[in-house]
Amino acid sequence: MEKNNEASYLGLCKHVLEGGSDRSDRTGVGTRSDFGYQMRFNLKDGFPLLTTKRVPFKLIVSELLWFIKGDTNIRYLLKHNNNIWNEWAFKNWVESDAYQGPDMTDFGVRSLTDEVFNEQYQKQMERFKKLILEDDEFKERFGHLGDVYGKQWRHWKSSQGETIDQLKQVIHDIKTNPNSRRLIVSAWNPEDIPTMALPPCHTLFQFYVQDGKLSCQLYQRSGDIFLGVPFNIASYALLTHLIAHECGLEVGEFIHTLGDAHIYHNHFNQVKEQLNRDVRQAPSLIINKEKASVFDFDVEDISLENYNPHPSIKAPIAV
Repeated sequence: MEKNNEASYLGLCKHVLEGGSDRSDRTGVGTRSDFGYQMRFNLKDGFPLLTTKRVPFKLIVSELLWFIKGDTNIRYLLKHNNNIWNEWAFKNWVESDAYQGPDMTDFGVRSLTDEVFNEQYQKQMERFKKLILEDDEFKERFGHLGDVYGKQWRHWKSSQGETIDQLKQVIHDIKTNPNSRRLIVSAWNPEDIPTMALPPCHTLFQFYVQDGKLSCQLYQRSGDIFLGVPFNIASYALLTHLIAHECGLEVGEFIHTLGDAHIYHNHFNQVKEQLNRDVRQAPSLIINKEKASVFDFDVEDISLENYNPHPSIKAPIAV
């Protein structure tokens, strides 16, 4: 992204770090938080993937395609070396009667602070991943994350027992009624929340067509600013590009509206390090134009050109 685009994200980091409120949270780690923040990204000014730290683009691609496929099992992700959803499925396994191994309580925090525990954790995680990939029965029991994003986007169950394909419908509506104010896909289904490994953070997105350009606004109820939000920005920017391609439109803006925007207390040093880095030139998105539909894309069809970021910055994930 151009410097003014990446500055939108860095401005959020600075705003919350310096002026946010310290709060307790579900994970027990604690956050510094602000409520109600909006960023805007002009998608014509390069692809909005951060350059002040390396963000693994292929993970973003495989996760988004996983959503688009309507999949909710982590086997597809693991086949593409994507481990970003592992912890939630792993937690279900190590807390089940089927698990036999060392105590993994609070693994999300301890695995990055206790060297002995970390060795045990890594060993059990590798065992878990191998079972997901090779054992169909295990994959069905422990690989599913419940009715998360893909299920709601592609297979929303109505009160009449019918299935609604929200994503396919919104693409149809963009093509046939671009002035509609109802170009919306919702992941927040109150009835299904109890069956989800993690209730959807990015809850609703809306498209807007003007002057031959497709824009997208995301409402995100909860945003992990350091680890999660960079993924969300890039993921919805990519989704906008793919849908614009299918609908014969140019890209416009991505608008990111956050509810509880927070930095975990154990991410403060990482955020400060990132804020001290200079912003570099934005990469360019390359997609296989021979694929006509968003539902036809594979990971190999999507890549970046001229992505030269600063090194990645590691941080623990709170589960």
